[in-house]
Amino acid sequence: MSGGDKLDFEIRPNPQPVAAAERATLLTNPGFGRIFTDHMVTIRYAEGKGWYDARVEARGPIPMDPATAVLHYAQEIFEGLKAYRAADGGVTLFRPDANAARFVESAKRMAMAPLPPQAFLDSLRHLIEIDREWIPDTEGGSLYLRPFMYGSEVFLGVRPATEYLYVLIASPVESYFSGGVKPLTVWVSPDYTRAAPGGTGAAKCGGNYATSLIAKAEAVAQGCDDVVFLDAVQRRYVDEMSGMNVFFRYADDTLVTPPLGTILPGITRESVMKLASESGLTVAERPVSFDEWRADAASGRLREVFACGTAAVITPIGQVRFPDGEFTIGDGEAGETTMRIRQTLVDIQRGRGADPHGWVHRVL
Repeated sequence: MSGGDKLDFEIRPNPQPVAAAERATLLTNPGFGRIFTDHMVTIRYAEGKGWYDARVEARGPIPMDPATAVLHYAQEIFEGLKAYRAADGGVTLFRPDANAARFVESAKRMAMAPLPPQAFLDSLRHLIEIDREWIPDTEGGSLYLRPFMYGSEVFLGVRPATEYLYVLIASPVESYFSGGVKPLTVWVSPDYTRAAPGGTGAAKCGGNYATSLIAKAEAVAQGCDDVVFLDAVQRRYVDEMSGMNVFFRYADDTLVTPPLGTILPGITRESVMKLASESGLTVAERPVSFDEWRADAASGRLREVFACGTAAVITPIGQVRFPDGEFTIGDGEAGETTMRIRQTLVDIQRGRGADPHGWVHRVL
């Protein structure tokens, strides 16, 4: 791991950690995002002072004044990544340096003080070291890490905060697809958009996800698993889903994904593009209109569609619904290319496959 601006962390072990027997019981069925480890990391920032008071401490509530800036002006960003238990008992992370870099870019877009990448990476290592027993050793299990930062200054006024709090928490999770990978049915939103040019689409901030909730609820009401957003200007081109990027695989072995700008630069997205190119596919970033999507699915030119992100890694899309009807991708099942790329990526993440790009970082 590499970065800059190293901080000294004070370690304050939780005096009342969860008992080993209770922890073992919890880890038999952790679900996703329901159970949390014994500790958290906090780092503070003040204008003119910089980042300070880095500590590992017992996980607990964060005291917050009613006038705390984030509650009124939504200066908040976050990341998501996973720690994996290696075959020899060690612990690895997948491309944490990319998360650290994106955290910096998100902070800049939200007019926040960027956390030095080395401090970000060190926070991950310290929390994993003290809570390593929380990493599930079941097939598909991992420790989901959630770093986030918000404007913690107490004031009312439309300007960037001068104080920030960085927090890292961790949650043991089971496989996103506990019953096996199943193709999604997605709803193409006719009314809601995720982000416009010049907006915050490329930043990983909570506001982007808040605005997607009503659209996802609409999708669920239509019997779908998730929502696909179209661009905010012409309402023609595919952007992304509520929390995942989208890929289209054509009969001529071309793999296409929407270009960056209004969508999140996904780390899984970038990894998929690299692996797909190396496997012989022609990878392209270009706009894909909804009309093109529908026509190419009908003609058979479009063979597979899948979504990707940290939680699900890669998930196939089998059916698409919209106000005037629906259509199926291929035979509606998971495609061969989708599952092959997924397996390659998962094998790298879990140390079962070759890692020519050095994406896997050993923590312990």
